[in-house]
Amino acid sequence: MADEPTAGAGLAILSPVEARVLGVLVEKQRTVPDSYPLTLNSLLSGCNQKTSRHPVMELSEAEVQDALDSLRRRSLVDETSGGRALRYGHNADRALRLPSQSVILLAVLMLRGPQTAGELRIASDRMHNFADISSVEAFLDEMAERAAGALVARLPRLPGARESRWAHLLSGPVAAEALAAAPAALPAGATDAGEVAALRERVDRLEAELAALRGQLARVCGELGIEAG
Repeated sequence: MADEPTAGAGLAILSPVEARVLGVLVEKQRTVPDSYPLTLNSLLSGCNQKTSRHPVMELSEAEVQDALDSLRRRSLVDETSGGRALRYGHNADRALRLPSQSVILLAVLMLRGPQTAGELRIASDRMHNFADISSVEAFLDEMAERAAGALVARLPRLPGARESRWAHLLSGPVAAEALAAAPAALPAGATDAGEVAALRERVDRLEAELAALRGQLARVCGELGIEAG
């Protein structure tokens, strides 16, 4: 059988679904720790979120389960028993031999597509408070220059853009059509980056609160022996 294509880390290249699943596990570990590790239902909800995701996906339980099984074989995901349902957590930091800050940046790139260092700092805020943009760039540069193979790449600057965007390489090289489809740093005509950041932060906070409530409901239903709707 032919060898699977590999990413810069020497791992088999992740499919878009596998990247989404891994990114969600990293995100939810930090943003909703009371619900982590995640059940399959919670993970499915995180994968199919309509906000803070690019592209938006409509995955089935079977697709997420297949991705989990594949990630487990690569030691990127662990499965544990918790109550009436199996729960899943990521093992990316150990499998990729990266500090948690780098794993968080990779998760944002997997969940939201190419981002500038400034966007990454804002999007990572609930998972890790990077001191400044230069600290984000330092972790990105380290992943881009790894002797074992680059995990991220700086993309060519878009026309009219002030900053270059970064993309993860866990799913292989970034296709040109994907670059054109990815959202730009700011919407056309936007001039107040602080206002945009504040809106994103508010949406992320509401998302986290909703996920926490869903987790609490799932635990209560599990204790009562009923299935959450």
